[in-house]
Amino acid sequence: PGEISRNKLQIPPLLAAIEEFRFDCAIGGARRDEEKARAKERFFSFRDAFGQWDPKNQRPEIWNLYNGRVNPGEHMRVFPLSNWTEMDVWEYIKRERLEVPSIYFSHKRQCVRRGNQWLPVTDILPPTAKEQVQELVVRVRTIGDIISTGLVESPANTVDDIIAEIAAARVTERGSRADDKASEAAMEDRKKQGYF
Repeated sequence: PGEISRNKLQIPPLLAAIEEFRFDCAIGGARRDEEKARAKERFFSFRDAFGQWDPKNQRPEIWNLYNGRVNPGEHMRVFPLSNWTEMDVWEYIKRERLEVPSIYFSHKRQCVRRGNQWLPVTDILPPTAKEQVQELVVRVRTIGDIISTGLVESPANTVDDIIAEIAAARVTERGSRADDKASEAAMEDRKKQGYF
């Protein structure tokens, strides 16, 4: 995997924007099936004045008693799809006949194997002298940081193909993310620092 991840690099500009524009709320697309730390979070995730998340201090979401007050210096991150799964998202796309950018479907790409994942060969991620470049038909399950996301071998060219592939998958969408494997609590640690 790469040595640098955008995940840590995006924390300072995110917190600076929240402070500069005095946002009370930032909306994200995280789902609970993505990573263990996400499952601890609520739809409304309160953050302190430093953008830090305290998993032990989550407010209960009993909807008729819910306290949505944002105290001075606090803001919240809101995850409206929090209880959806990867399959739910693709079934919704199918049901609503939504257009999907081609980047989500399979393509032939030059790839190298690093650790337990296939990575695309790019200007930002060139192969090392020891790596053997292979052309594979692959798909990106999570569009994001190419250094940590990785690719899966896949012939999926339609939404139905992707749904069938997810149904048979034994690795989660984030299962090959290098930055999630840095430690047992890598995501939780990043969220405590202000990560989305």
